[in-house]
Amino acid sequence: MTFERGLPWWKQLVLQALALLVAFSVLFPVLWIISMSLDPRNLSRPTELNLIPPGASFDAYLKVMDKPTANPVTFTELAINQLKLAGGVSLFAVAVAILAAYSFSRFDFRGRRSLMLTVITVLMLPSIASIAPLFVLLNRASFSDPETGRIIFNLRNSLWGVGLALTSGQLPFAIWNLKGYLDTIPRELEEAARIDGASPNQLFFLIILPLATPAIAVTAFLSFLSGWTEFAISWQFLNQPQDFTLAMSLYNMTGPFSSDVPWSRFAAMALLVAAPVAVVYLLAQRWIVSGLTIGSVK
Repeated sequence: MTFERGLPWWKQLVLQALALLVAFSVLFPVLWIISMSLDPRNLSRPTELNLIPPGASFDAYLKVMDKPTANPVTFTELAINQLKLAGGVSLFAVAVAILAAYSFSRFDFRGRRSLMLTVITVLMLPSIASIAPLFVLLNRASFSDPETGRIIFNLRNSLWGVGLALTSGQLPFAIWNLKGYLDTIPRELEEAARIDGASPNQLFFLIILPLATPAIAVTAFLSFLSGWTEFAISWQFLNQPQDFTLAMSLYNMTGPFSSDVPWSRFAAMALLVAAPVAVVYLLAQRWIVSGLTIGSVK
């Protein structure tokens, strides 16, 4: 007795069992978090697992949506701040990286090799190592009232400063990821377009960008994911509650400022923070999957 592809039935059963084991190990923590978020008993520590807890309700979600922590900010305000940060980092990093990647891929200019080595060097450094110099650099960019001397705006203590810091860390990866794909696009396509009278701008916007859509989608998604889940830089730079992000508030629910927040609210907050990333992935799945398989196809 054999199944499709000529595998014996017992091998098929073993493979199916392994697939179920992997699926269970991946889904089990998620199911536990969902179960805790529906538990109305306000437990300070989870002690048991009930996939459907007694008296299950969405009270934890309602409380989190109203006011996640003791800080005077709502979930909506936190989500808007996080969306501004993640979306801005993704958009700006991809916009700058595609131009730099195209220059590295198509033009031979003085210092090209040195610049590429510099980008690789920055890429090898851990992002956490740049917090101190970025803190000092951005902290110097501030505006004060000439009469009172009071600081009106400080770049470090703002979402703009955090966004610039995150973008500087995402650019090396984005440049190299896009350059590797642009190198696979045949130059003959551009030469044919030049013969037909296409301008340099038309070559870039009408030929290169459409062909690079899968790589751009992957780079944009990974940059968005980095900005959405970022915590370290935001925690070190920001001290105004109106600028706090979802990741910072999620830490506040378990850190020294948690005030004994029940695990049901923490689980609900964790699911709400993770949901937008899953939605973005599902919307861009077609381009992301094709972009991730670029190497094998090319």
